[in-house]
Amino acid sequence: MENYKQILLAVDFYEQGEAVANRAKDMAERYQAKLGLIHVVDSLPITEANYGADIPFNMDLTTELLAGAKERLVKLAASLDVPEDRQWLEMGSPKTEIIRVAKEHNVDLIVVGSHGRHGLGLLLGSTANGVLHHAECDVLAVRLQDE
Repeated sequence: MENYKQILLAVDFYEQGEAVANRAKDMAERYQAKLGLIHVVDSLPITEANYGADIPFNMDLTTELLAGAKERLVKLAASLDVPEDRQWLEMGSPKTEIIRVAKEHNVDLIVVGSHGRHGLGLLLGSTANGVLHHAECDVLAVRLQDE
């Protein structure tokens, strides 16, 4: 097996995302690989505190969600030394967009966080599970602790 050359960190901005980011950065350093970041705003957005701001009802929700996500993506990228040309902010299905960007940029490892849900949460599926089963490259699912 060859060393990883292109690593894509899929971020969702949850509190435990730092552990996933640190694991991706460690893998990139270990393999001397290029690290990229992707965040996907779901195409059916719901007001989410993770984007940082209260959004008035009379504003364009999509524009505000994208702006908030971009701000957080840029901040995370700066902390991980990821250049602007390796940062992707997409809108759509997270699983589909992560896989598409990985394929387009010859990524050989995708790093995602996983809550390891069981029961109903498992039946409803997750981004990590979707990426794991449909990506054409290796996927590292970093276990997050449920609170």
